[in-house]
Amino acid sequence: MAGMAADTISKMPDARCWAVASRSIYKAEEFAKEHNVEKAYGSYSELLADKDVDLVYIATPHSMHYDITMEALGKGKPCLVEKAFMANEEQSREVIELAKKNNVFVAEAMWTRYQPAVEMVRNMMKRIGTVRLLTANIGYNMVWRKPKLLQPELCGGALMDVGVYGLNFVRMFCPDSEVLEIDGLCTQSDTEMDLSEVITLKLSNDVLATIQATADATSSNRGVITGTNGFIVVDNINNPQMISLYASDRTLTEEQRVPEQLTGYEYEFRVCGEAIRQGLTEPSCMPHEETLLIMRLMDGLRKKWGVKWGFES
Repeated sequence: MAGMAADTISKMPDARCWAVASRSIYKAEEFAKEHNVEKAYGSYSELLADKDVDLVYIATPHSMHYDITMEALGKGKPCLVEKAFMANEEQSREVIELAKKNNVFVAEAMWTRYQPAVEMVRNMMKRIGTVRLLTANIGYNMVWRKPKLLQPELCGGALMDVGVYGLNFVRMFCPDSEVLEIDGLCTQSDTEMDLSEVITLKLSNDVLATIQATADATSSNRGVITGTNGFIVVDNINNPQMISLYASDRTLTEEQRVPEQLTGYEYEFRVCGEAIRQGLTEPSCMPHEETLLIMRLMDGLRKKWGVKWGFES
């Protein structure tokens, strides 16, 4: 993610990839060379002391988000923090409270929230009547290449890496429906981290939602929004490219392709830059209350499944 972010910024005419930090100066210098970053630092504190840094993008393991973000906000540095935002709701709330206290911008880097596809889908939803069902599938066979997923001390598991996309899909397209009930089942690794899960939600306004997420297999990554007069298929819930509208007789009536993009990451950086220029502490497309709700829902699922981080009793 850090590499993709740096490569994206290097292609943007309205942004500049200024510095990178790692716990190792060697790794930072290698990253800077590979991704055309101007400066490299061997500690996060050094980067946060750089007066020319306008926005800090945090792409460390989830277990490190809290300490780095709190230090950055304490020094007045705006932050864009990779999803999932923090390890749990408690940490998220403390971070957001500090941001508001210090009047410093902070946001969760749930990149789909910032993309034009969101409004495209919402406009198309006006043509399918009353929404009744949502389904979201997302999965990558990635445990073998991302060992942190198996580590409680790094806040591993599929929920924090991919399941969070499904929850955001539901919330993005039913933002006015309260979550009345949530339940789920998961399979677990030998280290008790969740590998695959099926999550069900009952929302107000008579809406039901189902999410399937896995870090141990490959999924279609499709999302479906079903209404009384038709349904919409989103081809990839974490970076939509094609949105398809079907009538009540299941005939395809329209397809819309999203605008050409650099990588899809550019939208979140532009939104954050504009919010910082306006003196805001959060972006309207990824408000703090939504971040807190998603973290609360994931905390509840982890408790039900017995998935605990290394620092949790």
